[in-house]
Amino acid sequence: MDTHFLSMLLRTSLTFLFMLVLTRLLGKKQLSHLTFFNYVTGITFGSIAAEVVIQKNQDLPLFQGLVSLIWWALLTLLVGHIGLKWPKARIAIDGEPTIIIRNGRILESAMAKARLNLDDLTMMLRERDAFSIREVEYAILEPHGKLSVMKKPEYLNASKKDVGAQIPLHPLIPTDIISDGKYVDKNLKELGISTRWVERRIKEAGIQSVADVFYAELQSDRSLFIDRRDPLP
Repeated sequence: MDTHFLSMLLRTSLTFLFMLVLTRLLGKKQLSHLTFFNYVTGITFGSIAAEVVIQKNQDLPLFQGLVSLIWWALLTLLVGHIGLKWPKARIAIDGEPTIIIRNGRILESAMAKARLNLDDLTMMLRERDAFSIREVEYAILEPHGKLSVMKKPEYLNASKKDVGAQIPLHPLIPTDIISDGKYVDKNLKELGISTRWVERRIKEAGIQSVADVFYAELQSDRSLFIDRRDPLP
């Protein structure tokens, strides 16, 4: 087998393992691109990994490339640690939210500082389901570039409390308990639900066996959503 091909496989495998470990080390904030710094760091991290794998630069041996990945990850962790310890440094690194609309009025100076024009603002408002500026009480441009919007009270959707609907004391997060005809034992245990209870609900839906259920999910109100497996052709 071609030695160049084997070298490529080795570089790819080692870079893959290093990327897997380092991305876990960097944490969820880096993966979610919460700030522009996180975004640029992620791109650079991937670019270094690509250079290591395909070896565009002949002056970048495998070992040096992997060291570059580790050093970049350590620098990112260091900057994150600095941001945790010193709020002023965090503002300098990540930036801070900018109020664009306050009390229903557009702050022109804030828009100019953020280099935001009216077309950009209305587009970002539409993305937040605000199709008119007069609906907005506050709009805040976050450090990651997204717009957070608080509508005026008269334009808010009515909540269950507003209409006097019954509100469950401890609503559940909808959770799958059957997947592809098999129980998800971990979720059943966390929810404190027995398989006997599930089987009763399945039979009430006219299904005789768990194997006939493709997917079942416990809803917030403790009802059961059931998706029956398609019949065989």
